[in-house]
Amino acid sequence: MLSVRICGFPLKEEVRAYLAKAGHEVVDLGAYNTEPSDYPDFAEKVGLALQRGDAPRGFLSAVRRGVCVAANKIPGIRAGMCTIPTRRTGRGARHMNVLVLGARIIGSALAFEIVDRFVAAKFIATEERFVRRFKKVLAIEAKYQRGDTTKPA
Repeated sequence: MLSVRICGFPLKEEVRAYLAKAGHEVVDLGAYNTEPSDYPDFAEKVGLALQRGDAPRGFLSAVRRGVCVAANKIPGIRAGMCTIPTRRTGRGARHMNVLVLGARIIGSALAFEIVDRFVAAKFIATEERFVRRFKKVLAIEAKYQRGDTTKPA
């Protein structure tokens, strides 16, 4: 799943072509041109597609972090922006399922390296600390989904 608003359109197109050339099936959810658009619309498209199981992970291209905020409002979505290629790029320790690329921050070569690492990375389910933290994140999500807004102890 790949989506973007207009400011990230050129990078999205480069990443889309890069992923396709590498043999990945790419589902492009827009934008399809540089007409004005709003990032929450694209965050929702990617998030809902992941919820339905249409793909195991998604990509968004943005200027700032607003698209992460919007995507993370959808239950089950764990979006994070990456601007440097780290060893795990958010998937190993944090079990991210949506990679957000800063379209005006990084160029295509750096984006390709980050994307490669994100695609290749797997959640490290053998490390107790990562599993423990991930379970806590899921518990927070479940708590507020059911409307339990009581303050923590």
